[in-house]
Amino acid sequence: MSDPRPAPLRALRRMTGRDPHERGRTASTLELFFDLVFVVAVSLSSQALHHLYADGHAAQGALGYLMVFFAIWWAWMNFTWFAASFDTDDWLYRIMTILQMAGVLVLAAGAGPAMEHYDFTLVTIGYVVMRLALVGQWVRAAISDQSLRGTALRYAIGIVIVQILWLARLTLPPVAGFIGFFVLVIAEIAVPVFAERHRATPWNPHHITERYGLFTLILLGESILASTNAVLEAAEAGDHIPELLSISAFGLITAAGMWWVYFARTHRHHTSALGTSLLFGYFHYVIFAAAGAFSAGIEVEIDVASGHSALTPIAAAATFTVPVALYLLSVWWLTTRHTLTRIGNALYLLGVLTVLAGTISGNLSTTALTAVGLVLAAIATEVGEREQAAN
Repeated sequence: MSDPRPAPLRALRRMTGRDPHERGRTASTLELFFDLVFVVAVSLSSQALHHLYADGHAAQGALGYLMVFFAIWWAWMNFTWFAASFDTDDWLYRIMTILQMAGVLVLAAGAGPAMEHYDFTLVTIGYVVMRLALVGQWVRAAISDQSLRGTALRYAIGIVIVQILWLARLTLPPVAGFIGFFVLVIAEIAVPVFAERHRATPWNPHHITERYGLFTLILLGESILASTNAVLEAAEAGDHIPELLSISAFGLITAAGMWWVYFARTHRHHTSALGTSLLFGYFHYVIFAAAGAFSAGIEVEIDVASGHSALTPIAAAATFTVPVALYLLSVWWLTTRHTLTRIGNALYLLGVLTVLAGTISGNLSTTALTAVGLVLAAIATEVGEREQAAN
């Protein structure tokens, strides 16, 4: 007779480093599910940024956004690199990943208070929950993989120490807490440098760059939503229709151009060694933050067209043009400049200047010039590619 007792939980797998040369490695459904909580986090932080812009608090909004976005970016990046090296996809790994997702949702809920009042209590609690759940994963990796035990323990110890300091920071007076935030940012980004220096974790370059590309798409998706809001605003208000439809159309063209230049070149060679991988991973903070802020800029342009903005015309235009220009320059510096001919580089940088010219061009032409700049940058990537292919 068969045993009528329920089957036990599936046995846990040994959490050893995966083959960094594994062919056909793609994002798992769990990784894609994990990314969904960041859709919420990015959306709430972008909304809070727009609200501060709308009230005329541009500088406060930008600084608060950059501080909150660090927590979002760092939480996503650390899970991504760990999963690239140690994903076992057994039941315990899934539970620990879902626990990290819960922490990110708490972090996302605190985005508004953090940006509006610099109250980072919820953000810190959610962030610490997420990071300590990852510590559990590193400890498991240390137990399972003797060859990488030292690296895994360095990660675990480093992360725990920094999380204790994040919690202690909440007890500091405002000025000291503000300074402490940036000190702890440096401590956080130093942990991987400290942990990986003797023996690096076995990440898969193709998998890593795919994950970064997917997160870029999430951020650009927020701008598509903002462009759609312009159409909805036009349909509901019944006035300013030409201006709002123009913002929607040019916003879409700009987002398409941002997608074009990012994916115009392969990024795998940037993640083949530790030094270049750290540069690639850390520099994406600028790319990601700029892409996320762009959607708030579209919302500001909608406010301006509808007569609801408290910002000066140049400040309002800058919320749209500056993130796009930073995004373009960052992608160019990190991945594109070495692949373009002189003509291609000149055309690309002309696109950046065209975007920045939109800052002082007046409301209607701001989005138009930005879209033209993105078209020039996208053309530059194709011109350079054709010339190289011909040679």
